[in-house]
Amino acid sequence: MKPRLDVRTVILSDVHLGTPDCKIDEVNHFLRHVRCAKLILNGDIIDGWQLTRSGRWTKAHTRFVRIVLKKLEKRDTEIVYLRGNHDDVLTSFLPLQFENLQIVEDHVHHGLRGPYLVLHGDVFDVVTRDFVFLAHLGDWGYRALLRLNRIYNAWRAWRGLDTWSLSKAIKARVKSAVSHVSKFETHLAQLARERGCIGVMCGHIHSAADKRVGDVHYLNSGDWVESLTAIVEHWDGRYELVTFADFIRLFPRAESSDAATADSLAAAA
Repeated sequence: MKPRLDVRTVILSDVHLGTPDCKIDEVNHFLRHVRCAKLILNGDIIDGWQLTRSGRWTKAHTRFVRIVLKKLEKRDTEIVYLRGNHDDVLTSFLPLQFENLQIVEDHVHHGLRGPYLVLHGDVFDVVTRDFVFLAHLGDWGYRALLRLNRIYNAWRAWRGLDTWSLSKAIKARVKSAVSHVSKFETHLAQLARERGCIGVMCGHIHSAADKRVGDVHYLNSGDWVESLTAIVEHWDGRYELVTFADFIRLFPRAESSDAATADSLAAAA
C-alpha cells in the first residue's frame, strides 16, 4: 500500500480544469496520496469560462474527476463542492445533494476547534459580481500573462533556474493589488463574525494564506495554477497550509508516469 497523508479534512480551490495552465498532474498526485473524511472543493474547480472559449480538456482532467468520485464511493468521503465564478453555471441549480455529495453556495465546516465559514470569495469581488464583461476581460489578460510566464519559465529551466511566477510578483508589489487583497480578507473576516464562525476558508484570489485577521482565522487555499497549495485539517483540529513542493518530498512521484499507471492509482485511491 502506498503511503498517504491521513487527515480529517482537505480544502482546495481554483484547479481550473479545462485550461492549459492547470497543474493537473500535480493536483492528481496530491489527491491520490491523501486520505480524508471530508473533501471541500472550494470553487473554480472546472473553468467553464475557458471551456466555452478555447479550453482544453484532457484525460488527466477526467482522471481528477475519477479520483474524487472514487473517494466518494470507496472511502465514503464527504464531498462539498462550492460554486465559484468560473463555474457559476451551477448557480441556478443550487443547492444540490446526492448522498454524501453536496453542491452549495456556501458552507459551515464544523471543525474540531469551532465553526468555519467556507465560500469561494467572489461575492466580495465587485468586478466579478457586477461587471461580467470586465471580469472576462481581466481573465483574458491573466491567461495572456500566464502564457508569457510559461515561455519565460521554459527559458529559466533551460538555464537551470527554478520557476518564477510573474503574476504573484505583481500582486506582491503593486500597491492597488495589495490593497485589494487586504480589503478582500477584511470583508470575509467580518462576514465570518456575522455568521458566528471563528474562521473563514476561501479561494478566488489565488493567494494562499493561513493567518489571523483580527480575531478571525483566515485561510485561503490558493490555487493549482501557480501556488499549488491546499489546506488540511489534522485529526487534532490543527489547520495547515500544504505546498506541493513540500508534499512531494514526503510523497514522491513514482518512476513511471504513463497513463496506465496513473489510471490504476486513481482506481485504488
